[in-house]
Amino acid sequence: MLIIGAKGFAKEVLEICFQNNAIENLAFYDDINEEIGSTLFQQFPILNSIEQAKKYFEKTDNRFTIGIGNPHLRSQLFEKFTSLGGEVCTLISPFARIGNYGNSMGEGCIILTASILTNDILLGKCVLINLSCTIGHDVRIGDFVEVCPGVNISGNCKIGNFTFIGTNSTILPGIKIGENVVIGAGSVVTKDIPDNCTAVGIPARVIKQ
Repeated sequence: MLIIGAKGFAKEVLEICFQNNAIENLAFYDDINEEIGSTLFQQFPILNSIEQAKKYFEKTDNRFTIGIGNPHLRSQLFEKFTSLGGEVCTLISPFARIGNYGNSMGEGCIILTASILTNDILLGKCVLINLSCTIGHDVRIGDFVEVCPGVNISGNCKIGNFTFIGTNSTILPGIKIGENVVIGAGSVVTKDIPDNCTAVGIPARVIKQ
């Protein structure tokens, strides 16, 4: 499998692969940071050109995942590497707890260690659930949403596409958050948030549109 990115969050993704005993033929892709060299942890090759990525997909493994945050950038990388023949895959830590009833995940989701998802939850395409999050029943999360570490999303919430939920935020039951929204770290969302805005604080209030 090819992990897109070789710094920061890509190392978290590597840990999921290790937990799942899935590091054979694993490689990274980074064509931005020249200083990182040709391998990560003296073990995993780092590809740095589209030609190398295409060859990897053709000769080694056509699966990839996105080891970079930022909802809009993740969407662009999904389109880019899918067009090269890659197939995005879902990664779930074996140390996450996923309910057994009514859950559905779109392609390319990533769920990290110690996160808990209960039942009847719908995740869209390439949703990122970071470390130690909780997501309650009947939650609906759109495509390319990023949920940062320690976030608590209560039951019956709805979160729109391309939204970013900052670290240690809390979303109270039944809240609707629009598309392309940024919720600041540590915020407590007590009322609905419209599309295309930034909300912060306790309680969260819109500070930018």
